[in-house]
Amino acid sequence: MLSSINISHVFVFDQDQALDFYVGKLGLEVSNDMPLGFMRWLTVRVPGDHTHDILLEVPAPPGMDQKSAEQMRELISKGASGFAAGFTTPDARKTYETLKAKGVDIAEEPTDRGYGVDFGLRDPFGNHIRIVQLASGSHQLGPKTGAKRAKA
Repeated sequence: MLSSINISHVFVFDQDQALDFYVGKLGLEVSNDMPLGFMRWLTVRVPGDHTHDILLEVPAPPGMDQKSAEQMRELISKGASGFAAGFTTPDARKTYETLKAKGVDIAEEPTDRGYGVDFGLRDPFGNHIRIVQLASGSHQLGPKTGAKRAKA
């Protein structure tokens, strides 16, 4: 059976601009930056988290044909990609203020919810990102917490 997520992707239109945003503004770190000839394999991750990378992928061949890539870029720029990534933070309101001061496009201010406090933002390409400060009893705290609760 599956045990973890190793890598996921977010479509970006310019990988250098994506680095500026995901590393320079959000504070992620580069985990791989390799030219493969047919594409640049560029991944980032939360500092210290060596279990999950995010591929900053340009919608283009060889992953898809040129027409599909153009359609994908159009949809993403309109915000039609839906939820792209979610991150946790120990203090959602402080993180919100820090990102707002850096000029990040905030889509939704911090809101108290049953699972914690979260807010939404968009990357320079239109992808939706959520950042959450999880409440102590949240099911999103991980499999160990969920497994304990399931046995109770």
